[in-house]
Amino acid sequence: MPRRIDWGLCLVTDRRLAGARPLEEVVRAAIRGGVTVVELREKERGAREFVALARRLREILAPAGIPLIINDRVDVALASGADGVHVGQSDMDPRDARGLLGPKAIVGLTVKSLEQAKQTEDLGVNYLGVGPIFPTQTKADAGAEWGIEKLAGVRAATRRVLVAIGGIDSTNAASVIQAGADGIAVVSAICAARDPERAAAKLRGIVERARGRLDFNGLVHHGRRLE
Repeated sequence: MPRRIDWGLCLVTDRRLAGARPLEEVVRAAIRGGVTVVELREKERGAREFVALARRLREILAPAGIPLIINDRVDVALASGADGVHVGQSDMDPRDARGLLGPKAIVGLTVKSLEQAKQTEDLGVNYLGVGPIFPTQTKADAGAEWGIEKLAGVRAATRRVLVAIGGIDSTNAASVIQAGADGIAVVSAICAARDPERAAAKLRGIVERARGRLDFNGLVHHGRRLE
């Protein structure tokens, strides 16, 4: 049976945006606020330091049942015992990543066009990272923004889980979910927030309201797409 994951609110880490705060502190706060998935993205750390950090985050996330996904580095995912990896179009082929990590691992793939999304049916990925939906300064090579209309077009073309990223915050997250995304991935909206827990809680509430999963007491109903 496939692992059930709530893709509603994914935190993609950025140590620089966290400032003087330890990344572990930001992640703990984000968990309290309602983050459902954490992707560790480290472009500048060496392999040993990257693995050590991934292991520390895994110790924090595992008791809460929250998956840890490693950005790009399949070797780090293997060494740290992370739940999976997210690769881009120029990284390791997702089929090779699956072969190394095994059938139970989570494998995500970035797509930057409708054509790329249509070509993923035989790649064995669990979800697609789509975007940037809106302009973003977080990732220099993110590419041209998609916009809501293009996101809706990809939703109509594939049944795969779609996690939208790029410039998403509390002002536009609802429109992203309403356009068909199964979840949102944010960086600065949590990592750079003065209060990451409060920022995560606000975003989680927006996502759940857009999904129609909150009752009048603000409680979450379970019933949307889980893969």
